[in-house]
Amino acid sequence: MPGPRVTHVLFDFFGTLVDHSPGGAERDFARSHDLIRTLGATLTYDEFLAAWSKTSERFTKLSDMDDREYAMTDIGTSFLRDVLGRPPARTDVDQLVHTYLSEWNVGVRHLPGIGDLLASLATEYRLAVVSNTQEADLVPGHLEAMGVRQLFDAVVTSFAVGRRKPHPTIYTTALNELGIAPGAAVFVGDTYKADYRGPLRAGIRSLLIDPHGEADIPHEARLSSIFERPARLAALD
Repeated sequence: MPGPRVTHVLFDFFGTLVDHSPGGAERDFARSHDLIRTLGATLTYDEFLAAWSKTSERFTKLSDMDDREYAMTDIGTSFLRDVLGRPPARTDVDQLVHTYLSEWNVGVRHLPGIGDLLASLATEYRLAVVSNTQEADLVPGHLEAMGVRQLFDAVVTSFAVGRRKPHPTIYTTALNELGIAPGAAVFVGDTYKADYRGPLRAGIRSLLIDPHGEADIPHEARLSSIFERPARLAALD
């Protein structure tokens, strides 16, 4: 027996609606490095990258324990305290975070044709984004730059909720904000735990972008690309 009719599509953001290099590969953080040196750090560029990566990984491990989300200012504060050997001023943390994110954003690529795809879907479904992010304006800012922010009824982030996918709180927050039951939604993303297993545990049907067939999921739940989505959604109705 088919499930309830899908009225809402919930999207992951990074790796789904945009392409990006998760670890910062192919990015130049020269301005961030220059900034920390003006604050008194003596690290070389490579030492700066290694120290930032170490700090970021420490927070990732903390998040892995209970899905708690941390802000970029938390990471920036910890990083500057370590490399300067003193508590940093909040203005210095904010400047570093702003500079680092502006350089990190260079590696985020808006997919050609994604605006047309979303506009087409919005004629049949209500749309929302549910994304892990450590900064409040990052995802909304990209949606504005893509010219698609107006197509989404909600943008729910781990930064605002305080818990990361796959914690159930972020999915229930999205459902509550949209005013719908789990069966009315389908979740689309590219990460098995966060975008497939997590939504399923919350009662939300899931489609996983998995072009190489790496995940152990039913064939009908696998997408070869984001642009296969409309046909697969129609099959759920």
